[in-house]
Amino acid sequence: MNSLKIKILGLTAVLLVLTLGLSAWQNLHSQKSALSQVITQDSQLLGETVRNVIIAHMTNGQSIEVPTILEKIHKEPAFETVRIFDETGRILISAQPEEIGDSVPTAEFLGFRSGKPFISKKIMGKEYHVTLLPIHNTQACHSCHEPARQVLGVLNMHLSMSALDPLRDESRSAALTSSAVMLLVLMLSITLFILVYVDLPIRKLVAGMQHLEQGDFEHATTAIDSSAEMSLLSSKFNQMVDRLKSLIETKLRQEKEITVSQEKLAYHEEIHNMNLTLEERLREIEYLNTTLESRIEEIESANLKIADLAGDLEAKNTTLRQAVTRLSALNEMGLTINSARELETLFPLLIKKTLETLQAQAGYILLLGQNPKELRLVNAVGLPERQNPGAHLPPRAVNISHRVIEDRKPLLITSDDQLQDAADGPFGFTNETVICAPLVIKAEVIGTITITNKTDMSSFTNEDLDLLSTISNQASVAIYNVRLYREQQNTYLNTVQALVSAIEASDAYTSGHSERVTRYSLALARHLGMRQAALRRLEQAAILHDVGKIGIAIELLHKKGVLSEEDVGLLQQHPVIGVRILEPIEFLDGVRDIIAQHHERYDGAGYPYGLRGEELLIEARILAVADTYDAMTSDRPYRSALSHQTALLEIESQAWAQFDPRVAKSFIDLFRDTGMPKTSPHA
Repeated sequence: MNSLKIKILGLTAVLLVLTLGLSAWQNLHSQKSALSQVITQDSQLLGETVRNVIIAHMTNGQSIEVPTILEKIHKEPAFETVRIFDETGRILISAQPEEIGDSVPTAEFLGFRSGKPFISKKIMGKEYHVTLLPIHNTQACHSCHEPARQVLGVLNMHLSMSALDPLRDESRSAALTSSAVMLLVLMLSITLFILVYVDLPIRKLVAGMQHLEQGDFEHATTAIDSSAEMSLLSSKFNQMVDRLKSLIETKLRQEKEITVSQEKLAYHEEIHNMNLTLEERLREIEYLNTTLESRIEEIESANLKIADLAGDLEAKNTTLRQAVTRLSALNEMGLTINSARELETLFPLLIKKTLETLQAQAGYILLLGQNPKELRLVNAVGLPERQNPGAHLPPRAVNISHRVIEDRKPLLITSDDQLQDAADGPFGFTNETVICAPLVIKAEVIGTITITNKTDMSSFTNEDLDLLSTISNQASVAIYNVRLYREQQNTYLNTVQALVSAIEASDAYTSGHSERVTRYSLALARHLGMRQAALRRLEQAAILHDVGKIGIAIELLHKKGVLSEEDVGLLQQHPVIGVRILEPIEFLDGVRDIIAQHHERYDGAGYPYGLRGEELLIEARILAVADTYDAMTSDRPYRSALSHQTALLEIESQAWAQFDPRVAKSFIDLFRDTGMPKTSPHA
């Protein structure tokens, strides 16, 4: 496959095939275009002739003969379809009566609409030349047809191209045959030329080179006269053979003479030099052995020192890694627990992070209750039995924590004797090793944090106890901060609630409104299964939902007459005013949104923002129902309070409009079942 002859022949064959193929394709394409043009011209001429015949018969009042003309044309094998359809595509006359009244194919109707007199299409794999010639409403046709119609019909004929297939096949066969013959002749000519003028001279040169390689100078010469170039190449090759033969003979003769002389002179000198070299190498080896022994002793001594240093370094690295890990854990824990703003969030975080840091199985936090002799369980992780948060435990049940509280210092228990009192405690598991630290706020012990049983079943160490003491100090600060934060929240809320109560107290009709709305809202939220955090937000929002009325003129709030449009607009600003008043209070972020939305409607017709449906917070939807119920069941200057049943019917009727239907239904079900509104003076 690496033969030059095969490559030349292959390349020549490819070029010939491509050339002849392109030539044949061009000829066939030209023939096809010429045939298509002839068919188009013939079809156009034939269509015009048929249309003129039809127009002539219609002009002479022989319209009844038109179907007969179409049938005669259809009998010709080349015509597949002959018909006339109107401007809407409905077939009026056809050589096939069964299709009269049907619609012509979409392609032909679109071709007529686009003004194309001729189109080509394929049906069932066959090509057709379709004629679309309109029959215009001439002056001579006005006696039978309305002058307003411009086109009486469209002559539609399908001329099959199958008649050209034999001619196409014959042309294609002739072109392929001629191309194949030309290709064969050219290939044979080129092959013969290459064999005689290229391959044969090269073979002679190769044979001469093989004789030269074997040293057969007599048969290495060649005689080639097929061409001037090959003859010159043969002559130069013969000269090279003669010159090479002469040089080799001279070289061999000189080498023989030199070899004999060198052998005689160098034999004794070589032996002497070898002896000297051997003695020198022996001395070097002896010196190297001595040096190597000394170096081996030094290396062994250094290895011992390095091993000692590596052990010390590994121990120090381990201690350092442990210290860094614990400091990192303490820092992360400090950031985590100090970010908590609720005790319900702080205690689980504290236990979880402590167990992760100390790699322990279980832990719990106990706080002193009002009775200093009882401890209250606030959170636990890893206990085999689920414990109820808030459970009160006597000192004898948790003697480890009781001992730590009394001594006011952390405790580490590892021995079996120390663990006997701690085993089989109230939590349903046995302690293997325990560390416990007090929680101290302002020099007062408020509880303990206890960690038990390491995950790798080893015992706690003094380092673990020191780490737990540090954690308990951080936890004590975090607990104090949360309590302080909650007191601050309560102070804010009490202040704002006092302002709201003062506004309500100034009007006998709204006195106690916020307290009742809060009660209704919380009852409904619990009925809907809302979580504690959402209940707290809802409670704060219900208490403060009318705080914005502080910014409304007192005269407008107590106005007894009909409110003007301007008055209504001012009153509708109280949710926005309330949000502005509470904006500086950071912990009321979620509460402000509830207050802003409590006058929005489920259908989007409320105020101040026109929110609708699921765009509204669920707390705002609950507050809207409770607020409306209390307003309806309370006396107003312009009306008396509605009854409980009337208010429920009104809420039911406003489901999907003013109220969330699910919240409204839950409110009605709750009040009917529990009778909670009876606590209202107007229920």
